[in-house]
Amino acid sequence: MKICYLDAFSGISGDMTVGALIDAGANRESLLSSLASLGTGAKLEVEKTKRRGIAATKFRVITAEERDHRHLHRILEMIAKSGISERAKQNASAVFQLLGEAEAKVHDIPLEKVHFHEVGAVDSICDIVGACIGFDLLSVGAIYCSPLNVGSGTVKTEHGVLPVPAPATAELLAGKPVYARGPAVELTTPTGAAIASALAVEFGAMPPLSITSTGYGAGDKDFPEHANVLRVIVGETSGAEESTIVSVLEANIDDSSPQVLGYAMERLLDAGALDVTLESVLMKKNRPGTLFRVIARPEDRETLAQLLFDETSTLGLRTYSAERRVKARHSVEVETPHGKVRMKIAEDGSFAPEYEDCRKLALASGVPLKQILAEANLAYLKNTR
Repeated sequence: MKICYLDAFSGISGDMTVGALIDAGANRESLLSSLASLGTGAKLEVEKTKRRGIAATKFRVITAEERDHRHLHRILEMIAKSGISERAKQNASAVFQLLGEAEAKVHDIPLEKVHFHEVGAVDSICDIVGACIGFDLLSVGAIYCSPLNVGSGTVKTEHGVLPVPAPATAELLAGKPVYARGPAVELTTPTGAAIASALAVEFGAMPPLSITSTGYGAGDKDFPEHANVLRVIVGETSGAEESTIVSVLEANIDDSSPQVLGYAMERLLDAGALDVTLESVLMKKNRPGTLFRVIARPEDRETLAQLLFDETSTLGLRTYSAERRVKARHSVEVETPHGKVRMKIAEDGSFAPEYEDCRKLALASGVPLKQILAEANLAYLKNTR
């Protein structure tokens, strides 16, 4: 799978994202023609430039000053009627939905009444939709993001002078890792925060990947302190026929009963955990305890973390990313004396019966599970001779 890492050491904005994706190889003509199908009437410019000596691409939206602001539903209709891909439509709509919800909460108004400049301006529409088109053109399957440099100081908006991060930006980045470094200016905009928050499956260090391209999107200013660019790193998950990034959640527990831990394991697996293990450990003060470890899809991390808090006595847990490598495999069905069993066949020829199939046959027939497993293996071997 191809993944994209947003390296936001100088923050992130919509135009920086589009510029970086074009710089990384997204076809410029295809992207611009797709944006034209929105019918905004904006003039779009793409040019090469430099920031602190780093070659970068600047994406610019030029339009007459807008007096009328679009409501969220009008923007979603524009996206739905455009000629962009279905995947780009879904992602762009998700970004705008999240941005609209943040603005509604910040200003304490219903979502359907949101029509602020930050949401409805043509440049925001082109930036967000352009970013989603860029990801699609690069065939990006998953997006990851670094901790975000939000900047500091104040920023002028149509609502007056506001602190950095702007209220909508702060709302969008709730629960995400952020910091402030460099000049006292806004580095992460609401548009950039919405793109990262809506589309990134995880925030943190760069996941394992084999780099295929990098791109730099230029910000408006050229700072003396650092290169004002957003870097995107695009690559393939590495090292296996099937390789994915997973989130690992861990907690050391010394005051929960085995019944509680066993029940928590069942709840986590039912909620989508890829695996749950319990390991006996000796903790501080020589207390016997349990290391509770959960392997999860990144998008399920927060849900499973909350479930771990709810169902156990732990007051804290550790989370980190890991690469999960799985052999390429396929399934075939074999006939045993007690019914059909699916066999998992790996690329190297190794095989194993599907446990759940064997378990069901054992329960239905009263035959020991070990016999069902043996019969399935024998049936597969006979079929492959």
